[in-house]
Amino acid sequence: MGVVPRYPDFKPLALDDREYISAMFSNYPPVTSELTFTNLFIWRDHYQFGWSMAGDALLIAGATPPGKPFALPPVGDDDLAPAFRLLLEHLGKLAEVPEIHRVPEPLVRRYAASLALEAEDSRAQSDYVYRTESLITLSGRKYHGKRNHINQFRSAYAYRYEPLTPRLIEACLELQEEWCRLRECTDNPALLSEERAVHEALRQYFQLGLTGAAIVVNARVVAFSLGEPLNPETAVIHVEKANPQFPGSYAVMNQEFCRHAWSKFTYLNREQDLGDQGLRQAKLSYYPDHLISKFTLRAVRS
Repeated sequence: MGVVPRYPDFKPLALDDREYISAMFSNYPPVTSELTFTNLFIWRDHYQFGWSMAGDALLIAGATPPGKPFALPPVGDDDLAPAFRLLLEHLGKLAEVPEIHRVPEPLVRRYAASLALEAEDSRAQSDYVYRTESLITLSGRKYHGKRNHINQFRSAYAYRYEPLTPRLIEACLELQEEWCRLRECTDNPALLSEERAVHEALRQYFQLGLTGAAIVVNARVVAFSLGEPLNPETAVIHVEKANPQFPGSYAVMNQEFCRHAWSKFTYLNREQDLGDQGLRQAKLSYYPDHLISKFTLRAVRS
């Protein structure tokens, strides 16, 4: 990569920043799903992400559509107060009330009061975290429905689980386009933005170092999923798509991907529900071990 940007300069996020930023996340393992290079990269256009280094701390700033400035919590060593102050300084030049989004609760407890910041719970951004073993075994009465869906799929279809290859990636892109047609993405800005992010993840799959797999029925991809390690004990699933014309394909994809790709990780982070009630119910139906609460911090008006 080129020159590392130093505060107050922010560099638009680019693919050649992956090595440097991923090394920061490796040195300071995150717990929230936003803080992987993949997530930042595939959503970089939507959120206008830029980054900078302040001392040994990574600063990430962006804007929510239609252009409201915000930042993500800084990443770095034990004392992040100076980095928080610089983010607030940067945002203060762009917005009347500076806001730092998706801040995990431990950072809120440590810094909100001392920096005179208000904290607002962002339930829609809470990450759902599951025990990987539970998603693999689906044991117990509470998973009876999931097991039924999987058994019905296995009875109806002779399928294969396959790690992604360039040929399968093209088939996954076709499935994503079909999924978007069925969901009428062109009439839904949120789904349209998600489609662009999924395309980025698939097109840059190998460069991003992702792990992915597909469920194949009669040479046709009916489901696929993409993920990567988040921290030493947790993997994160960035994308999971399935053809609704194949009932049970989501449940099979979930179980098989956990079994083949993530069995060595204690936990699986399946990201947030974004306030969508259907998605919330779907995530709750797998009985998360816990949720990672996130907050919006904003400067207190004087």
